[in-house]
Amino acid sequence: MLRGTGRILSMTEKTESAATDNARKNPGTAALSAGDTLELEVTGIAHGGLSIARHEGRVVFVADTLPGERVRARLTEVKKSFARATAVSVVEASPKRQDHIWAEASINRQPEMRVGGAEFGHIELSHQRELKAQVLADAMRRQAKLNSEIATAAVIEALPGDDDAGLGWRTRVRLHVDPETGRVGPYAARSHRVIPVKSLPLAVPELAPLAPLNDLLPDAQHVDLVAPSGDDPRLLITHRGEKTAVGAGDVITEYAAGLPFRVRAGGFWQVHREAASTLFEQVASAVEWLGDAVDPAAANLDLYGGVGLLVGGFIAGSDSRARITSIESDEAATDLAAENLATAPGAQTLNAKTEDYLADLLRSSGVVRQRVNRGTVVLDPPRSGAGGRVTAQLLELAPQNIIYVACDPVALARDTQTLVTGGYELTALRGFDLFPHTHHFESIAIFERI
Repeated sequence: MLRGTGRILSMTEKTESAATDNARKNPGTAALSAGDTLELEVTGIAHGGLSIARHEGRVVFVADTLPGERVRARLTEVKKSFARATAVSVVEASPKRQDHIWAEASINRQPEMRVGGAEFGHIELSHQRELKAQVLADAMRRQAKLNSEIATAAVIEALPGDDDAGLGWRTRVRLHVDPETGRVGPYAARSHRVIPVKSLPLAVPELAPLAPLNDLLPDAQHVDLVAPSGDDPRLLITHRGEKTAVGAGDVITEYAAGLPFRVRAGGFWQVHREAASTLFEQVASAVEWLGDAVDPAAANLDLYGGVGLLVGGFIAGSDSRARITSIESDEAATDLAAENLATAPGAQTLNAKTEDYLADLLRSSGVVRQRVNRGTVVLDPPRSGAGGRVTAQLLELAPQNIIYVACDPVALARDTQTLVTGGYELTALRGFDLFPHTHHFESIAIFERI
């Protein structure tokens, strides 16, 4: 019997009592469970759209808030050293908080009923970009181990037309279909639960008439809305049990920097209406900035080349007859790249995995290796980054310059650390807000061989 209680405690009560006593003696060890609600002071921003708070020494990553706020948050996951939570109400609001741009994502809704895809929509647009810049700088300090002004002082720049509201920019939207009700809508945040919505504020206006937000589509699995810059908007439906949407293979025209590019309706193309032109122009600017360090006659490479967008930028910034090979693993995209680059006499396209192509180069003759060594590499890898194998291959091939287009700051920072350790210098870094009201953004880094 424990004195002072007046009764014998059960085993469960003894365990809870011991945990409470231990938590008082050792902050950070308090027993927490998913579903618990805590009042938290939010102090920082993390990669992935989450803010940072602490509870008795334990880090808590909190959704739907921002630094400088005090919120009540419900725990969704508890690990030994950290926890995840979602804000359910605001106790003290940041002056940078605004009414959410998407009513169905508002903090006034229950967390499980908040739509995903606009996780920064409650933050003033200019402050969103400041937070993204902090994430990029933090990644460069932590993962890249760099503290230079180039690495840590980049700002996130707005794209044309996004200075005010940052709405109406998505030319591609995927909606999902509830298998039980047939209702159409986006997924809830961090979930596969379909949430009916009344509008799509991030979509370009041309998609609104096509969106089947009030329809029932019980035989469908996904609905893709596509508004090409050079073709009519269209709706692509993926039926249940199928992997490909009807019409996904249709060839459409997109424009970047005034030039036409052929792409599959269901293939990859930048979703922001100004993103393709921005990346095209930034690669061209990077080549111009590098000046004589770029050799148009060398074995220049475009890795993860897609339909040839960045090859176009490279040629625009160097020489109309510049030699460059685009490597793409998707055969359909490679075929379209060949068509898109048909008027560029020095451009060629190859269907191959990047790591396999680089491995072949490493086995090639000394003459070929020397031409690569004089060249510039443009790469736009997937979200996971180029990774250890590809960066190791690049270090062995040692091209003169690397122009790295990145959609994930942490992956970029990891690859930066490898490249800098291996003999390259980061000489320029810029960020672009290709995804307003989300935590995503694009970075362009330039590396020069020392």
